[in-house]
Amino acid sequence: MNAAVNAAAPPDPGSLASHPRASLVLAPTPLHPAPRLSRELGVPILLKRDDLTGLGLGGNKLRGLEYIIADLRRNGCDCLVTGAGPQSNWTMLTALACLRYQVEPHVVCYGEGAASEGNMRLHRWLGTDVRFTGDPDRSSVDVGMAAVMAELRAQGKRPYLVPRGGATPLGALGYVRASVELAAQLTALGERPSALWLATGSCGTQSGLVAGAALTDAPYRVVGVAVSRPVAQCRERVRSLAAAAAALAGTAAAIGQPEVLDGWIGPGYGVPSPEGQQAARLVAATEGVFLDATFGAKAMAALVAECRAGRVRGTQVFLVGGGAPTLFAGSGGGPP
Repeated sequence: MNAAVNAAAPPDPGSLASHPRASLVLAPTPLHPAPRLSRELGVPILLKRDDLTGLGLGGNKLRGLEYIIADLRRNGCDCLVTGAGPQSNWTMLTALACLRYQVEPHVVCYGEGAASEGNMRLHRWLGTDVRFTGDPDRSSVDVGMAAVMAELRAQGKRPYLVPRGGATPLGALGYVRASVELAAQLTALGERPSALWLATGSCGTQSGLVAGAALTDAPYRVVGVAVSRPVAQCRERVRSLAAAAAALAGTAAAIGQPEVLDGWIGPGYGVPSPEGQQAARLVAATEGVFLDATFGAKAMAALVAECRAGRVRGTQVFLVGGGAPTLFAGSGGGPP
């Protein structure tokens, strides 16, 4: 494999260019070979470094936020409401994106409260309005967000609601655009990978990549590794969001059954798994790249297992999605 590629981003094609986009991502993010990891696994591995997107400590969610923030501004809104768990990378990056564009961020988290560490420490340092539902059920966030929206409207504000993880067709455009970026990088490297691997949680990132693969006629399969939701639910969400994102991007390509692997959640969502910890140590020791325990480590564990079982052929791309702050939280699964 050749050296890393980090050239200028290609122009957005067709209808994708017609959608307004805020500037948040330092694109293109690097795509580079992982030589020691490749030797360990017996398969060529390329790392797509979306932990280096630029705002805050980086992360994949910034790509969708470019479209979401632009839409918020176009609609004349002055605040944004979203939610997730206490250590959510999504809510932290959303808060930073909002503050950069002088928009009030309001965050709803499930549970009773959280220690001031990891992403929660950063929220409190920034002064983000963070509220807790008092209920450990993740779906309680949706009710909490509706209540905050009503409260803000009663104050005369114009809030903009974004569901958990930013998993909307508009948000998925971020990874449709990233697919165009990746296609140019792969061409420059002379690579035709057989698969692109990532962690699948709220499903927005995989949805964009599936739609983007169709738009760019990519040679690779998009392989999601379920880290939170049941696989059947993931597949349906990815298919639906990918179809809607493809329509926004102006492609009529049919979206087939998405590929989502089961069996890698481990003890549960947000709880480190032994396989994930081993995979994260391997990547850190061989390539100097940290993977978060909730998403990246579990997805890499699946790729490691498939390689070692001899079920993988050809070059593989792995999306490093970020999540560095969670390495410094007691429940975030950082290095022991």
